[in-house]
Amino acid sequence: MTTDTAARLVDHAWPLAERTVPLLLQQQAAALGARPLLTVGGVRWTHADAVDAVARRAAALQAAGVGRGDRVAILCGNRAEFLEVFLACGWIGAVSVPINSASMGPQIAYFLADSGARLMVVEAPFVERLQTAELVGTALECVWVVGGEGPMPAPQGLRCEAYPPAGDAVAPAAVQPGDPLAILYTSGTTGPAKGVVCPHAQYHGWGANTARILGLGPDDVLATTLPLFHINALNTFAQASLTGGEVVFLPRFSASGFWPAMQACGATVVYLLGAMVPILLAQPAGAGERAHRVRTGLGPGVPASASAAFRERTGVRLLEGYGSTETNFVIATRPDSERAGVMGWLQPGFEARVADAFDAPLPDGEAGELLLRADEPFAFATGYFNLPDKTVEAWRNLWFHTGDRVVREPDGAFRFIDRLKDAIRRRGENISSYEVEQVLQGHPAVATVVVYPVRSELAEDEVMASVILRPDAAVTPADLAGYCDGRLPYFAIPRYIDLVDDLPRTENGKVQKFRLRERGVTPSTWDRQR
Repeated sequence: MTTDTAARLVDHAWPLAERTVPLLLQQQAAALGARPLLTVGGVRWTHADAVDAVARRAAALQAAGVGRGDRVAILCGNRAEFLEVFLACGWIGAVSVPINSASMGPQIAYFLADSGARLMVVEAPFVERLQTAELVGTALECVWVVGGEGPMPAPQGLRCEAYPPAGDAVAPAAVQPGDPLAILYTSGTTGPAKGVVCPHAQYHGWGANTARILGLGPDDVLATTLPLFHINALNTFAQASLTGGEVVFLPRFSASGFWPAMQACGATVVYLLGAMVPILLAQPAGAGERAHRVRTGLGPGVPASASAAFRERTGVRLLEGYGSTETNFVIATRPDSERAGVMGWLQPGFEARVADAFDAPLPDGEAGELLLRADEPFAFATGYFNLPDKTVEAWRNLWFHTGDRVVREPDGAFRFIDRLKDAIRRRGENISSYEVEQVLQGHPAVATVVVYPVRSELAEDEVMASVILRPDAAVTPADLAGYCDGRLPYFAIPRYIDLVDDLPRTENGKVQKFRLRERGVTPSTWDRQR
């Protein structure tokens, strides 16, 4: 297949009605047949294999009683079963609910209760976490265990069985581009995580836009260590499917093993998040950093100095960009631009506005909130699951409100300033300060707690907590951090903890978090890493 053919497969020549998972898989299988598509966990698929595997897994889902609109939760690492279930749900009109594999019992219980998932697919090492999840009152009926051996445990009396064999292939449902494909949970700012309802056409758009920005073709090998429960990694499958390339999902990020892994799989395109690049640069320089085929990659949130140093050492230019689970890949740098320190320029098919508090546009050079919208239907998420008020608030005045403060430069480039929302971004994960506060507030020694982001040496957020203890309480910061272990994902456990007597407040008694952020780490702050 020629590069021109691949380009036609990617661009928006796809009619809107055909931007669904079943048609994506079927049309590409017909056009690309035996071309390699996927390698993950020792499993390899061609484009034809993908259709067969998904249609047969869809039969197993239907045999388990899963139908159109039903939700299926997935708690699994990077392995073929994850993609089988995710795509098979789309095949029959069901909705997948990927769960962060670092989630513990309380978070898992919330995701299941909020989504109303009837079936859960769980990798064996994570099954024990269901024992600490409050599952009474959820809609969950059955758990499929992936990779387990011997008798299956029965968490809280649930029906628990080994991942069943695939059935005979079933025909796809008449899925529409606006039908929900997945509910992806993104951390809230003043409350629990919100389920973002992602339609089929949005998923198609993620793949098409990213493939165009990266200039992908049929000879590319896309390699990622990012987890499949994030849109970033899920998106790479769509990119490969659309372009006729191949995607390789690796189990996890390893600084020392990264370049050997890229060399072994023949990667030409890589996917990195902000902190990963400084971590790689902290490794001793070696010949392996040049002994590879990688030509480009995505590196959102990478500090400009680190991106330049990475290119100098490895020969790989990373593209910066902006997108969110609710939107799409809407802003990106250009491969031929030497401009540093910006997120990039607006991509075709989208509108952007830097706005004041009333959503009125601001002139170039003046900071305001980034508002976004798409030219085509269903290119963005359709809202927050079961949260109509939050949906209206976020999409008010026909713009999606990102909560991010940016500046538009005179040449049209967008530069990130900071977050308006009370959210924390660490190691590529969105962390809700509210959820961390709720866990710490449960400690019997804690009277008041406030959680907020501070900057780290890796140019990303670290989690910090200021805590007022109850009178006569005897507890150390290390005790509080230990209390979070098993109650929060590892990345959400505060690195910094301050025991304080009071907190900065407004005249009405509201805590002024911005003052705590400005104060940051002090000589009295406890640091979990030291």
